[in-house]
Amino acid sequence: MHAETRVPEIHGLLAEYRSAQELLVAAERAHAEGFRAMDAYTPYPVEAIAEVVCDHHPSRVPLVCLIGGVVGTLGGLALTYWTSVVDYPMNIGGKPFNSWPAFIPVVFECTILVAAFSAGIGMILLNKLPEPYHPVFNVASFRDKASRDGYFLCIEAADRKFDRVGTREFLAATGAVEVNEVES
Repeated sequence: MHAETRVPEIHGLLAEYRSAQELLVAAERAHAEGFRAMDAYTPYPVEAIAEVVCDHHPSRVPLVCLIGGVVGTLGGLALTYWTSVVDYPMNIGGKPFNSWPAFIPVVFECTILVAAFSAGIGMILLNKLPEPYHPVFNVASFRDKASRDGYFLCIEAADRKFDRVGTREFLAATGAVEVNEVES
């Protein structure tokens, strides 16, 4: 019997560049070529690259915050109604037990509290945090240079235009110093 050779699953291809300007030009070329599932890694923020590599889809955090606010409002109303009418009714000055003007401060505070917590938790979860491990750390040059003086562009295998050989040739043609496969 002979051993089967297995082609490893890859996360994508990681290209290293000498400067942020070279990385920006390569990212723009990749975007123009039709690649969308890509990410850039630099030792410091480079604003122009974010415009090229980021998916600019609408954030779902405002919707999560709105849902949290509605839940907070309904929870605050239920809390004040239950305490004022069901659990501990007190007749104060002949007013009805469910006097809604007295509920406003509690309902407002519950709305803000739950909306703020849901926005924070929603942002963390939608950003897929915490992410203690990422496949690009499998590449030795990335581990050594990413936070000091390395500029990297990763085109992910999930991209519909990704082809192992074709994408490698494309990245090499953009002036990459080195192109590595990123194993999953």
